[in-house]
Amino acid sequence: MDFYRPQKGTPVSELETPCFIVDMDALESNFRVIADTYRNTAVKMREHTKNLKSPFIAKLQIDIGGTNGGVCTAKVSEAEVMVQGGIKDILIPNQIVTDEKIARLCALAKVGDMKVCVDNERNVRDIARVASANGVTIGILIEIDTDMHRAGVRTSKHAVELAKLASSLPGVAFRGVMSHQTIDGWPDKETRYIVGRKFFDICMEAVKAIEKAGMPVEIVSSGETYTYDLATEIPGVTEVEGGTYALMDVTNAYMTEFQMAGMLLATVVSAPRPGVAVADIGTRAICPIKGYWPKVAMKGVTIEELHSEHMVLKLDAGVKIKAGDKLTVHPGYQDGLVNRWDQFIAIRGGQVEAVYDIPGRGCFY
Repeated sequence: MDFYRPQKGTPVSELETPCFIVDMDALESNFRVIADTYRNTAVKMREHTKNLKSPFIAKLQIDIGGTNGGVCTAKVSEAEVMVQGGIKDILIPNQIVTDEKIARLCALAKVGDMKVCVDNERNVRDIARVASANGVTIGILIEIDTDMHRAGVRTSKHAVELAKLASSLPGVAFRGVMSHQTIDGWPDKETRYIVGRKFFDICMEAVKAIEKAGMPVEIVSSGETYTYDLATEIPGVTEVEGGTYALMDVTNAYMTEFQMAGMLLATVVSAPRPGVAVADIGTRAICPIKGYWPKVAMKGVTIEELHSEHMVLKLDAGVKIKAGDKLTVHPGYQDGLVNRWDQFIAIRGGQVEAVYDIPGRGCFY
């Protein structure tokens, strides 16, 4: 637990480190990109809060515009945090399979619109049974495997079978389909569109098959940050599950319309010899998962080593750094990073504007 809460107006240069800062101007700029993109379109953003873990930050996007008023959450516990924070339109784009967790989802359904993804018959029947016993209805979306090759149905025939089942049982209501996909490397817009369109097409094949079988598809939840703009060109897509765009990270910095908003602040604690410096931040704070490496936001400075509490920096010739200097570090992969911290230190104009808790931190269950 981090008990450091700087006062409003504290200059960034005086902050204790390491700390997690959010540039509110950059964050709001990112939110305006989404609002402008989805203005007067059938597609809307359903922000994925696994990237934020804060109903306050998620509601900023809702207020600025471009959303359907709801969010995605990775787990039931995260959904509980969002509902407690006033967001009551929730989609869990994962499978919830135990009776205890389904019952918790049913409790949320008494105050909000709860939807969850499925990919097998038993799960649909279990949700229907528990929801009926609790006197609520849970929305069902069929997950379509387009790229990830983990959860999700592999054929449109299977999607139709599950949609029929969900349409026939009490306690559940078939609402639509969902897919999620990734892209590797540093793609340009043309590559993003070519790859993204292929995945959208797989998802839409399932939609057409379900509709042909006589069931209306209300929700087509597909796409993410790298296809947020392409989604407006795909007829039938109703919402995008973007998350990374809000705070951004090094891995997705090819999306240049979005600014780096979530960053870490570190202090140089040693400069033992020319070309080398050590800063007071390491893997416990940065969370360099999946091999995604953070980056120091200073020309000529690269991260040579990451340890639990420190990083060793390599300095190009002519770069001068001394003990006590502050450094900004851009995260390599921001989902796990946010989960390492208890609060955002919101900054604007070089000083602290506010400190916001991250109540979704640690929502693993």
